[in-house]
Amino acid sequence: MLDKRTFYINGQWVDPIKPVELEVINPSTEEPCATIALGGQADTDAAVAAARNAFGDWSQSDREQRLALLEKLAEIYQARSNEMAEAISSEMGAPISLAKTA
Repeated sequence: MLDKRTFYINGQWVDPIKPVELEVINPSTEEPCATIALGGQADTDAAVAAARNAFGDWSQSDREQRLALLEKLAEIYQARSNEMAEAISSEMGAPISLAKTA
């Protein structure tokens, strides 16, 4: 079972300000498949502030730098596509073949 109780904010994994957990149920098995943290207003505010802070540097980077970073992100996502399909399948109860094409 997955345990995802932190948020990635400002370049690091952080605990929620007010921990509220949710058990995720796989609809195809009706069994728990994960425990996740639900964010509140303070968590959202922290994430938005970090994004606003990062935008200055991002907006000043040149086209080639941004493309290189986006290509790296796509490469990592592709390398983890089976992992993503498993998560989609568990969360939605979708057949794995459908999750892989999604």
